[in-house]
Amino acid sequence: MTLIKSISGIRGTIGGNAGEGLTPLDIVKFTSAFGSWAVKRSGLKKIVIGRDARISGTMVNNLVVGTLQGLGIDVIDLGLSTTPTVEVAVPDEQAAGGIIITASHNPKQWNALKLLNAQGEFISDADGKEVLEIADSSNFIYADVNDLGKVTVDDSYLQKHIDKILALPLVDIEAIKAANFKIVIDCINSTGGIYVPALLKALGVETVHELYCEPDGNFPHNPEPLPENLNALSQEVVKKQANLGIAVDPDVDRLAFVNEDGSMFGEEYTLVAVSDYVLKNTPGNTVSNLSSTRALRDVTENRGGEYHAAAVGEVNVVNKMKEVGAVIGGEGNGGVIYPELHYGRDALVGIALFLSHLAKYGKPVSVLRSSYPGYFISKNKITLTPEMDIDALLLKVEEKYNKQPHTTIDGLKIEFDKEWVHLRRSNTEPIIRIYSEGNSETVANGLANKIITDIKEILNLNE
Repeated sequence: MTLIKSISGIRGTIGGNAGEGLTPLDIVKFTSAFGSWAVKRSGLKKIVIGRDARISGTMVNNLVVGTLQGLGIDVIDLGLSTTPTVEVAVPDEQAAGGIIITASHNPKQWNALKLLNAQGEFISDADGKEVLEIADSSNFIYADVNDLGKVTVDDSYLQKHIDKILALPLVDIEAIKAANFKIVIDCINSTGGIYVPALLKALGVETVHELYCEPDGNFPHNPEPLPENLNALSQEVVKKQANLGIAVDPDVDRLAFVNEDGSMFGEEYTLVAVSDYVLKNTPGNTVSNLSSTRALRDVTENRGGEYHAAAVGEVNVVNKMKEVGAVIGGEGNGGVIYPELHYGRDALVGIALFLSHLAKYGKPVSVLRSSYPGYFISKNKITLTPEMDIDALLLKVEEKYNKQPHTTIDGLKIEFDKEWVHLRRSNTEPIIRIYSEGNSETVANGLANKIITDIKEILNLNE
């Protein structure tokens, strides 16, 4: 059993002993802490909640609702929803915050409480630590019987979210209709199975072939939208002679595409393509995290904008986007953040912008993909002994490459012309994760192996 307490929320496997998994006692404790914090911070007594379709969702939802009521907080329950939809609803409802009940791309035995502030954005590092301190101290007071919170079930935000997307100037419904797309979707038997078909219908897409769109939480494959998990979608795209395939994760904040020939567009290139379209129509700056492809920088500079890198983590990307006034940003895991709508990863707005781009491009999606710089990211790790001083080790690697452009805002990232390597320590294990990118798999792997060799040589020197 696993329970992970972090600034972005509380994540764990269902069952086991209290404090060791996401048990009812843990759910009540952390909901109490967050509810107390949100009311104190905002002065408001209303919280929006929504959940994905995973099997434990109803159980967790009931505990969250009852706990918030017990604190005297009114609850707006969106029911089966998506992470971006809850993010949109929080400011619309003038709520103190939001709780999204989802473990995102984790397997079905996991669930989590994702925590939003009054702006509908993930809480900051400092706020997260404060919530955890409240939980540790059990410093919360429940309401008297006459002051219990009220619950309102609101299923209107599916349409409200879609309407906001349709109203965006860069979403070209007429162009999408005229393209007469045939699309296959894989929604992993979660809430994307409700939201994605509704969005595509609203965009004028008449031919939609649905894979795994029953929101019952029985994930038919690993729910992370990576190439190795999208074989059925790939085969169905070819079988149906579709224009493209669309895959989302269980809470619909990550987005991946499959080309018309069944090959992968690449989740790293979801943000690249959407950004290219946005920048073509709205010149400006972009942001992604340090472990995302360089292709976004290339596209941004080609369009006359400035690219900026942020530390890994959605809240860090959002903060950097606000700082530099970015018109588009996100993460290389298929996370598109379009501030014209809201500051959160949103697969639904990503779909609408991508289809507008593809419709106007007028060529197959594989041709669009080949129009972007071709890079390959290699992901590796090196396991160290628990007593190893990882920070000191990274410092020695930095010293070795101090003449190369590098940054230490999140681990160590070193640039070699258009290639780079990013070293990040794990927060939970004695591991250094090594991400590298080059113009081919061979180059990327070679760069990673070079850094791994350097680390081993440094370790031998220390022995």
